Amino acid sequence: MLKVRIITTMLWNGSTLVKGNKFENEKRAAGSPLTTINIYNSRDVDEIFFFDISRNNKIIDRDFILSITDCVSVPITIGGGIETISQMDDLFACGADKIAINSIVFKEPNIINEASKRFGSQAITISIDVKKINGKYVCYYNLGKISSEKELKDLLIECVDRGAGEIVINCIDNDGLMKGYDNELIKLTSSLVNVPIIASGGAGNYEHFYEAYKNGADAFAAASMYHFTEHTPAKAKKYLSKKEVPIRENFIID
Repeated sequence: MLKVRIITTMLWNGSTLVKGNKFENEKRAAGSPLTTINIYNSRDVDEIFFFDISRNNKIIDRDFILSITDCVSVPITIGGGIETISQMDDLFACGADKIAINSIVFKEPNIINEASKRFGSQAITISIDVKKINGKYVCYYNLGKISSEKELKDLLIECVDRGAGEIVINCIDNDGLMKGYDNELIKLTSSLVNVPIIASGGAGNYEHFYEAYKNGADAFAAASMYHFTEHTPAKAKKYLSKKEVPIRENFIID
């Protein structure tokens, strides 16, 4: 049985980690990436998402990325502004385990084919940002600012057919509020494609993970609930284990 993953999301604005709120990135700082990663290393997280939202990364800062990956003891997915195979080459050379792409998928979808062929589908994550408009799920890109013409169903199927290894489904309306994921969105997404689905946008407690799991999520990404509450990945695993959810057991005491 596939074991679920506990993932922490880190948003980097070019100078500090920040807290998101409905994709409107607040001034509130969320700490140093190196310090935060070291904390997560000690708290039994399964993976880390590191997303550069500065949009100043056309050329990869290899020294900076190496400083991040050198202190990570779990797989790390790096994303944010990635538009070329060359950028991916640099990131993988600097220790990234997976690459997440978003906006470029709407402009040059063939990059999924190229990337999955070069690096393997398991290394390519597609992050899809969604809002519910008049009862219909609409896909957005460019940090959630531009509405696309792609239907969610069509986009999901196309991404997987082109070689996506997993999907991060982000609910823009729930992002940063810690009131729970959009479980209807998760259920719909998991019913349409046969790759791992990572729930993102809105987690505030461990029960939200369990609800997402019941609706088809294979992993749970969260940021604010770890940055600004007493919740930890290790405690999340203990909670889910009691619910008989298949988790990766280490149970570091924190």
